Amino acid sequence: MKLILTFIALFMNVADTPQKEVEKITEQLRVLMVTPDQKGLESIAHEKLTYGHSNGKVESREEFVHTLVSGRSDFTRIDLKDQKVIVTGNTAVVRHTLEAETFDGGVPGKIRLHIVLVWAKEKNTWKLLARQAVKLL
Repeated sequence: MKLILTFIALFMNVADTPQKEVEKITEQLRVLMVTPDQKGLESIAHEKLTYGHSNGKVESREEFVHTLVSGRSDFTRIDLKDQKVIVTGNTAVVRHTLEAETFDGGVPGKIRLHIVLVWAKEKNTWKLLARQAVKLL
């Protein structure tokens, strides 16, 4: 009986719910934005990614990856707050508040934004399909 309970507990820890999977990939994105890695960013970004900034600029997957890897956009800290995740089928929507410290162009800064992320599941992997940021009023 103890062996069965151990197996059940182990299985429950291994089999994440879709919501937990999306929370994990969102955290992976946060980490990759602070410590950019080209292969890591490319692995989670959908080939048709549309990445919207709060100033209205929209980047493709290639532009998004290059902006972070080149250091043009340099996050030194990112905290995500008030996160809500909705999963329906192979699509997930994540909303949160992003508070960050930046060092763009050697100039320190702070930002606070509302973010919406759209994740699409392809071949059992979540890919970032869309992101939009808006400045807090």
